[in-house]
Amino acid sequence: MVNERILVVDDDREIAGAIEKLLIMEGYEVIKAYNGMEALDVLISNVVHLIILDIMMPRLDGLSTMMKIRDSKNIPIILLSAKSEDSDKILGLSMGADDYITKPFNPQELVARVRSQLRRYLQLGDKDCANSTSKHVVGGLCLDSDKAELTVDGDPVKLTAKEFKILEFLIKNAGCVFSAEQIYERVWQETAYSVENTVMVHIRRIREKIEINPKEPKYLKVVWGIGYKIENIY
Repeated sequence: MVNERILVVDDDREIAGAIEKLLIMEGYEVIKAYNGMEALDVLISNVVHLIILDIMMPRLDGLSTMMKIRDSKNIPIILLSAKSEDSDKILGLSMGADDYITKPFNPQELVARVRSQLRRYLQLGDKDCANSTSKHVVGGLCLDSDKAELTVDGDPVKLTAKEFKILEFLIKNAGCVFSAEQIYERVWQETAYSVENTVMVHIRRIREKIEINPKEPKYLKVVWGIGYKIENIY
């Protein structure tokens, strides 16, 4: 069985090398790239299961690289940045990142986040789940859990791994209202502390992808003061 392969992208070769050693010790395969253009080249010819992506890089920065990757791939992306402001984190998440870690980082925290993202991604991508009910339909939304695919009125829609998991959770529980904390704990599988903005950003991104008019949503509704729900449309 091939080990999970992780692409580490950082123009600081010392940091990239340190992350590589850390991940190899955990049993992962690692490919390194030192700027966004190199990362895109790696993805053309290699199967990669997760990307650790620095934001500040020459030639093509991390956010621009991530947007290009998101045009065609749903691989989990963990952003690395020296910027720790909430606004920077929200921007990264809103543009398609699945997680955000600030430098300097705790090596064991990085490993835990990598492990968590890979577990969810590989579970979503597992097409051999014989016992799962694969498809969930709400109105014009059709979500296939086994294939990690979503169509809206028959048209395929690309979601990040985190967006897919949030929508899957809400669709499976259509009509039920969940707070931001409940959504976070269910999807991230971590204790929720001040997570409203994080969840809100993902909800907004999902709306932009599934709603004809995101300002007047048909499916993904806010229940003011309580949380979010998928309208139970037949």
